Amino acid sequence: MEIALPGIIRHLLGLEIVSSEEVPDEIQHTKERKPDLLKKVVDTNGRSYILHIEYQAKSDKDMVYRMAEYSIMLQWKHRTDIKQYVVYIGTGRPKMAESIEKEDFYFRYHLLSLSSVDYKIFLSANQPEEKLLAVLADFKNDDPVKALKKILIEVRSIAQSDLAEDRYFNQLRILVQLRNLETQFDEAMETVTKFFKEEKDPLYKRGEAKGKEEGEYLKALAIAKELKNEGLANDFIAKTTRLTIKEVEKL
Repeated sequence: MEIALPGIIRHLLGLEIVSSEEVPDEIQHTKERKPDLLKKVVDTNGRSYILHIEYQAKSDKDMVYRMAEYSIMLQWKHRTDIKQYVVYIGTGRPKMAESIEKEDFYFRYHLLSLSSVDYKIFLSANQPEEKLLAVLADFKNDDPVKALKKILIEVRSIAQSDLAEDRYFNQLRILVQLRNLETQFDEAMETVTKFFKEEKDPLYKRGEAKGKEEGEYLKALAIAKELKNEGLANDFIAKTTRLTIKEVEKL
């Protein structure tokens, strides 16, 4: 076949080649890849496919080739459609190619940036883990410290225990590093911690003597007053403290 190659190129492939050189013909294809997320899903239209998601904190110039490699390996193994997304969680705009367009090859994946989503969408979620994503989203016109306070308060309000609360706060501390907001987070954390430290809350101490129910109410009033001094909206304060809007407006 090597000796007959010029005739094959000219008469069968129909190519006019003026020069050539050897390329190693052993291709390593036994790579082991571990995707960030793989799920076999069925959508509302009844379409079944494999959903592949990669989370990326930094732009990678070779990302499109990595995703193409994933796609071929997944199609080879599962023989079904593959839908691929790269979710960018870093700062700024991602600078990664989303497609390969060659004469005999075309490939593309979907590139999305978490920072393009309004952070309040994640704040309204029911799961603490979803609320944590707010720190990677778009704060819109909100001051970072103010936004971080809201996130901390929302996460704390839904945590099931002190242990869970500590875990979520530690996760937030890691996530803010992706946004270079460590200083603002420490400032927000200091303020929020002050809100909820019962041993330093005189209204709560007084309330304890009058019974648990009244104590909780006085504690909520104290927290609401602090939040109001921070300039937060009445509806947000009411939701956080479980007071009525009228009770918050009276403060």
